[in-house]
Amino acid sequence: MHTIPLITHGSSDSVVAWRTAGSGVTVAVTRRQFLADVMALADRYPAGQGLLNLCSDRYRFSVGLGAAIVTGRISLLPSTHTPGVMRQIQDYSPGVFCLTDNAECSLALPQLRYPDEQTNDSRDWPVPHINARQTFAVLFTSGSTGEPQPHPKTWGSMVGCVKAEAECFGLTPGTACTLIGTVPPQHSYGFESTVHMAWQNGFALSHTHPFYPADIVAALAAVPAPRVLISSPVHLRALIESGVKTPELHLIVSATAPLTPELAHSIETYCNAPLMEIYGSTETGQVASRRTTSGQAWQLFSDVRFTRVVDDNGDDQRTRASGGHVETPIIMSDLIEMLDERRFLLHGRLADMVNIAGKRHSLASLNHLLNSIPGVQDGAFYMADTPDASANGLAARLAACVVAPTLDAQRLIAALREHLDPVFLPRPLLFVQALPRNNTGKLPREDLQKLFQDRVERSSP
Repeated sequence: MHTIPLITHGSSDSVVAWRTAGSGVTVAVTRRQFLADVMALADRYPAGQGLLNLCSDRYRFSVGLGAAIVTGRISLLPSTHTPGVMRQIQDYSPGVFCLTDNAECSLALPQLRYPDEQTNDSRDWPVPHINARQTFAVLFTSGSTGEPQPHPKTWGSMVGCVKAEAECFGLTPGTACTLIGTVPPQHSYGFESTVHMAWQNGFALSHTHPFYPADIVAALAAVPAPRVLISSPVHLRALIESGVKTPELHLIVSATAPLTPELAHSIETYCNAPLMEIYGSTETGQVASRRTTSGQAWQLFSDVRFTRVVDDNGDDQRTRASGGHVETPIIMSDLIEMLDERRFLLHGRLADMVNIAGKRHSLASLNHLLNSIPGVQDGAFYMADTPDASANGLAARLAACVVAPTLDAQRLIAALREHLDPVFLPRPLLFVQALPRNNTGKLPREDLQKLFQDRVERSSP
């Protein structure tokens, strides 16, 4: 049986995390303390194999995750926590219980509050070793039907993924760097990059989950260098627009949506640090990276392979990922153009391709163009699923929603017209104060649809 350690920190005094003590001072959490916290929480767990870990404090989340792993429980990570999704989670894992550090959590599940008191255990617990084939987590995404789709993860595949991630970033295992994340640990990107990458490379994690620019800077200043900021385009754009200067950064990592070259250059200049993007999916984990200021091509992780797939109709637009930590070959959801065996370009999601008057374009490319226009702070194109929506003006043409306080519709359309065929110009073009992005910076389609429908209904006679 092949086993892999839970964490790779070399000594009992190695720093696993940084967290704020009762006095408000940031203190180091050693391997000894972390393992004591894990074992103490494991003893409190009720019966039931499924765990819904809602701890917002990243350190508490990691302790809850560790306790689940060493007791053979499976951490369930759904995309949302609506009543409908919770019913599906209970159907998927009867007896699931919720771990929370929020006294006002109202989720309709059996709950265990994360203990407020510090674990007083001076024992030097040995690092647990976990069967590489153990299924330790199930990540859920929303499928085309809108229902969460489960994707089980084995311990070996996760470890392979985050070791490859650190390697492609040039982060040497065992170095004393700290990972600070603006994305939640329950999201696949935060799960991999802010928790497991720290565990499996001997790094430290910050317990914080900052959102606003001042909070991000405070979280960075609270931990020693070298610092790695794990973030997203929406958080990074807000950071540089705030004018709040950041402490010294060793590296910035971005995911959840591709960056424009202009924004990537601005981030690197403002933060005086290299910026790397990562690409992947819930199904595969992370599989590629790029330094956007050096070019648009993505580089596959060392052991991952992409191959073209031809379906029964001769369509060869799909790509299969395999090798490395991708234990089962997965068909990617994106339109991928291979430049050679290791490098590729992304052209948006296959499901995002729109066809108007016989002409094709991807929503991702349209969004990229929209957000490249000077004065546009945020923006997204939208097209309804069915022609039935055309009665409301949603499907007859593409629509767009934009945050651009210094622009008007005429100037924005003129800028788009320089690069787009007229059939792809947005009608209507809605100006708003903010787009309904979630806490990872993603823009849920149903929220964007509601925004357009509400605006159209308000403007109707």
